[in-house]
Amino acid sequence: MSYKSFLRHAFGLSLVILLLVACATSQPVPTSLPLTPTATSTPALMGTPTVAAPIRVLFIGNSLTFVNSLPEMFAQLARSGGHEVEVDMSAQGGWTLSDHATSTMTLDKIKQRSWDFVVLQEQSVIPSVADMRNEHMYPAVRLLDSTMMESGAVPILFMTWGYRDGLPDLGYADFDDMQAELSSGYTDIADELDAMVAPVGIAWQNAVTQDPQLGLWQMDGLHASREGTYLSACVFYALIFLQSPEGLNYEAGLSQETAQFLQAIAAETVLGNPGRWNIS
Repeated sequence: MSYKSFLRHAFGLSLVILLLVACATSQPVPTSLPLTPTATSTPALMGTPTVAAPIRVLFIGNSLTFVNSLPEMFAQLARSGGHEVEVDMSAQGGWTLSDHATSTMTLDKIKQRSWDFVVLQEQSVIPSVADMRNEHMYPAVRLLDSTMMESGAVPILFMTWGYRDGLPDLGYADFDDMQAELSSGYTDIADELDAMVAPVGIAWQNAVTQDPQLGLWQMDGLHASREGTYLSACVFYALIFLQSPEGLNYEAGLSQETAQFLQAIAAETVLGNPGRWNIS
C-alpha cells in the first residue's frame, strides 16, 4: 500500500469510527466550551478581599477531547481539590494538529487569553506511524509551540490511548502494540521541545494491566467511556497541580471504588516518575 493510500485509509477509518460513535451517543460535536471560572475570596493583609487567580487551560484536539467533555470533567475534579480553574477547548471531529495549526479559530483562541497551559491532542493514528508523525504531526506541534511561546502558555502534549483491539491493518495486533508506538510518537517531540507530556495512554495501559475487565473504551474500541475520560482527567490533575487526585470527592457518577482506583492509577503514572514526562 502506498503512503498516500495508507494515509487516506487511516483517516477514513477514523472518520467512520467518529460517525458511528456520534450516532450511538447522539452527542453534539462542540468546538468550544464557555469559560468556566471559579473564584474564592481570601482576606488580604489590610482586610480587603482578594480573588485567587485561576489556572487557565485550553484544550486543542478532536473527539478524543470532546467526548464526555474531558475539559469540564478536569475542571470539576480541580474544583473538588480546591483549585481555581478556567477551561476552554477548540475541538472538531477528526481534526489533526495540522488542521489546528492553520485554523484562525484555534490560533485566535490561543492568543485571545493568557493561558497557563495549552493541551495538544493529535488524531488517533498519526502519532503511531513514523512517516505520518514526521510529515504532519511534528511540524504542526512546532508551529503551535511557537505560537504558545509568544503568548506565554506552557504546552502539554496529550498522549492518547491505542485502540482497544489494536489496528491490525497497520501491524498493531493489540492495544499494547499500538500504545508503544503512540507513546514514542508523543515523547520524541516532547523531548525535542522540552514540553510536558500527559501520559494518558500509559495510565490506561497501567489500569487495564491491573484490571483487564475495566471498560475504558466505548463500544467502538476507540473513544473513551466515562471511566476512560475520568482517568484522563485525573492524569491532567496530577500533571498540572503536581498533586495526587487520590481522595477527591468528585467521582463523575462512577462508583467510589472505581473512582478511587482510577485516581490511584493516575497518581502512580504521573508522579511516580515525573522526569519521564518532562515535569519540572
